[in-house]
Amino acid sequence: MTSNTPAGSTEPSEIDTTKAHAARVYNYLLGGRANFEVDRAAAERAYAAWPGGIDAVRADVREHRAAQGRMVRYLVREAGITQFLDIGSGIPQENSLHEVALPEMPDARIVYVDRDPVVLAHAHQLLQGTPEGVVRYVYGDLRDPQPILREAATTLDFSRPTAVMLFGILHFFADADDPRGLIGQLMAPLAPGSCLALTHLASDLHPAELSETFNRLNSAMAESVTLRSRGEVAMLLGGLDLVEPGVVQAARWRPGPGTAGPESQMWCGLGGKAGAALL
Repeated sequence: MTSNTPAGSTEPSEIDTTKAHAARVYNYLLGGRANFEVDRAAAERAYAAWPGGIDAVRADVREHRAAQGRMVRYLVREAGITQFLDIGSGIPQENSLHEVALPEMPDARIVYVDRDPVVLAHAHQLLQGTPEGVVRYVYGDLRDPQPILREAATTLDFSRPTAVMLFGILHFFADADDPRGLIGQLMAPLAPGSCLALTHLASDLHPAELSETFNRLNSAMAESVTLRSRGEVAMLLGGLDLVEPGVVQAARWRPGPGTAGPESQMWCGLGGKAGAALL
């Protein structure tokens, strides 16, 4: 049903409460409690510069979460995918990936990956599978994909289509980190029909405000953010067949009937390896 075996290239470090951390800031924006004063203070200061202030960023974060749900439903219902590798999963929140996937496909197999020790401390909340399905947490760092793949392969069958979810993680990788090369390593062993879903903070939507926001946040956080344009995000999906509507603002990726979706500061896209049942 479930298991929880931390693995990867390094062990999680002690929880650092002297610097803000991305997963805890995100948790705060979603109204969670797995955060510290340093995270709350960094968020309040930085997001004062966001277009519309912190209330607007909270709405954007909720739309980001909703876009993940729509993508998961698409992957299960229309692409026929029942295996998920979610890297940079963050602290468990309402409507996590498994809470969307398992009602759609009770035998789905889901492996979450993160390197934040706070996420590890809360991982037990993720381990709620079904009699048929599996939900598992793995410690790992996207900067070293091979241990992640080895450990995930003990739960996921890479000879069958698998969806890799990189939601809100790639903007923590500078160009020098070669995010496209890391994506290539992740996708290489996966079967035809596998998909990659990602979101990324935008450099070309309200550029002045977002640059100021993340200049402030980068000075307070353990991680640094690199903003990218729509074209640069599309390049991260290079070599994959893009699902319509392509790379768009997260709130506008296949919103419900009659809703255009509000403006979002996140680019969002999904692509499949040859053989994916993309519609």
